[in-house]
Amino acid sequence: MTMTGGGFIRLPGGSVVVALSLPRPPHGARSGPYDCGCRVRVLVHAGNRQRALTRLRNHGLRAVYLRGNSEPPTPDEVTAVLHHPDGLVWRETPDDDTESWHPIRALLRAPVVPAAPVRAAG
Repeated sequence: MTMTGGGFIRLPGGSVVVALSLPRPPHGARSGPYDCGCRVRVLVHAGNRQRALTRLRNHGLRAVYLRGNSEPPTPDEVTAVLHHPDGLVWRETPDDDTESWHPIRALLRAPVVPAAPVRAAG
């Protein structure tokens, strides 16, 4: 189970914005899962809370749960996710307003692993 902080807000049209603080997935050639202790803030816009979590699970974040509403998205976070075409963004420093929000594919891209040297058949 992956969840320490998060929450949601229902918008006037009935959809929701869910905000979650998650361990950062591996992001280097030698990094293991969650080895850096880094956390990211992920925002998801969806029709309801369950669909928001399903969207994250479909991107590979399988063990994501929303328990309670201790850290709902701020008005600035709601604006950021509503103005993004995918409706699914993240940033590593939630409290740093100078850091831009990134599309989810930038977080979940496969770690760079050096290729093994190719040996000539002999």
